[in-house]
Amino acid sequence: MNPPSFAQKHYPSARQRFLQPSIQRFLQTQCPKVFGPLLAQHLAEKIVQLVEKQLPPKDHLRPGQVVWNAVSMACRPDSPNLKLVPVLLTLVDPSDIEQLETGAPTKTLAQKAIARICCEAYQQGALLSMRDIGLLCWRHSSAVSCLRQAWEQNHATTLPHSGSLQDFGSCISHKKIIVKKVLVDKKDPQRVAAETKHSQWAVDRYLKDFHRVETCYKLNQSVDFIAQVTALSPFLVKQYLEMINASNL
Repeated sequence: MNPPSFAQKHYPSARQRFLQPSIQRFLQTQCPKVFGPLLAQHLAEKIVQLVEKQLPPKDHLRPGQVVWNAVSMACRPDSPNLKLVPVLLTLVDPSDIEQLETGAPTKTLAQKAIARICCEAYQQGALLSMRDIGLLCWRHSSAVSCLRQAWEQNHATTLPHSGSLQDFGSCISHKKIIVKKVLVDKKDPQRVAAETKHSQWAVDRYLKDFHRVETCYKLNQSVDFIAQVTALSPFLVKQYLEMINASNL
């Protein structure tokens, strides 16, 4: 049997963003002895049909906006008690059209839109993943990550998303920005926490881990050795080593 592809592993859990799977999960978790998978699925379908008949039009939505179920900031995307928050996101804003009319490149506007919806979700108590954004604009999550990172570098800040605030996925840019702001720009860690929308605890942890890896690296450059001494994963050690070896850090 062939191993599952990247797409087979990456996208299935995105189904949980929609109403019917949310209802089905609620029924099975709250009444596991009453609702099996098939019964919960059938009842969830009926509830969604009823809601769609009774739900009034979304008059508050403006052209260019969508409603999306994003993961609550109160839990991680892989939490067994997953909580989703419906958020209103502006994919296209009138100012975007004005910039297009002046000849602004679509790549620049894509970066701006990604930053906008990340902040909109954050303000509504949720965090978007790059997969979320990729689904909304029909782009691969890696392409979305590149656009987001470009915006963050141009604005010397970190956008709020599941990778930056919950260490979910392979995000490195937020760690690098935080370490650079403190060690190179000589900014107060408390100020950096506010600028990057991170907790003080998270900023302190990144700095502590950076210094631990740096100290071990001077003794032995083996990734396995550093991982064993620091109790960090080899993948995380490699992230910090990239920062240490960077010419601008």
